[in-house]
Amino acid sequence: MRLMLVLLLGLFSVAAFADVPEFKLVIRNHRFVPAELVIPANTKVRLMVVNEDATPEEFESHELNREKVVTGKATIAVYVGPLKPGRYPFFGDFHQDSAQGALIVR
Repeated sequence: MRLMLVLLLGLFSVAAFADVPEFKLVIRNHRFVPAELVIPANTKVRLMVVNEDATPEEFESHELNREKVVTGKATIAVYVGPLKPGRYPFFGDFHQDSAQGALIVR
């Protein structure tokens, strides 16, 4: 009975994430591409952050309360939202002079 409950909870967790819209953000030459990414308001989304550089970078945002390292030539998922309409800046902590961007929530 306990195993069945664990399996059912796992299925519900997978189903909950299956409906989450996904958006791609690329790190290339220590810059975020696109520098501004439009996402829907009042919706939880998954940001797939793809680091095409050989060196690590960090996706960090004080407004989004997120801080996650993405190693060189790797991809991470960052979940955000639901968010109110507005502009939410983010940056790469290892290259703050060039790795700047924002989520535009509409």
